[in-house]
Amino acid sequence: MRNWMITLVLFAGLLPLAQAETAEEKGLAIIVESDNRDKGWQDSSADMLMTLRNKKGRESIREIRVKNLEVEGDGDKGLTVFGQPRDVKGTAFLTYSHALVPDDQWIFLPALKRVKRISSSNKSGPFMGSEFAYEDISSFEVEKYSYVYLRDEVLDGEDCFVLETHPLYKHSGYTKSTVWIDKSEYRIQKIDFYDRKKALLKIQRFSDYQQYLGQYWRAHTMTMENQQNGKSTTLKWSNFVFQTGLTDKDFEKNDLKRQR
Repeated sequence: MRNWMITLVLFAGLLPLAQAETAEEKGLAIIVESDNRDKGWQDSSADMLMTLRNKKGRESIREIRVKNLEVEGDGDKGLTVFGQPRDVKGTAFLTYSHALVPDDQWIFLPALKRVKRISSSNKSGPFMGSEFAYEDISSFEVEKYSYVYLRDEVLDGEDCFVLETHPLYKHSGYTKSTVWIDKSEYRIQKIDFYDRKKALLKIQRFSDYQQYLGQYWRAHTMTMENQQNGKSTTLKWSNFVFQTGLTDKDFEKNDLKRQR
């Protein structure tokens, strides 16, 4: 990450939105405020139903368990374990997200009986046949992108800020994204992703937000719609539990084969 970006991030953390003058300052101040509101949750676990739909509307459903660990001074750690159906049962995916260097990602495929490292050059590939890419699964880190405030806009009844973001890390499958963040709670409501040819590729929507521990908002429904192939993936979240005492030991690569 460039030195000016580091300085700007630190400055934006202290700069009230009302005092931001340029579109870049305002965009960064908005995203830093959103990020700051979601700090301190420590760890979480949840259940998820992943529904894959092809362009004809045919569906397949996967049952998944997810654990996350908040890491101070770096990106979060995430563990995703597939429970059903039988052909993916036992598949485990581990992510160590980072701000300034490529994320570390590994996947255990029971059919191969080995742990495979996901190459940093393959982050734009589809995650388990879904419309989510490997880079979409990593935790959001402010330093990974540049930001520009575009406009205010009402989306589905919510008054929102609209930002444009550009990835600063290598091998992204996106050239830019347009992000809608509500003004009431600074929650992401929608993201438009543009491919390497700068054409609209996917639209992600967030809904059914619920608040936990009196502070932390989680969308219980996320849908990723591919605008080019007609496919979509919906994630339905449930049974969120926070601060259960998870540690780094619960997110070790060598344990992926034993996840059930």
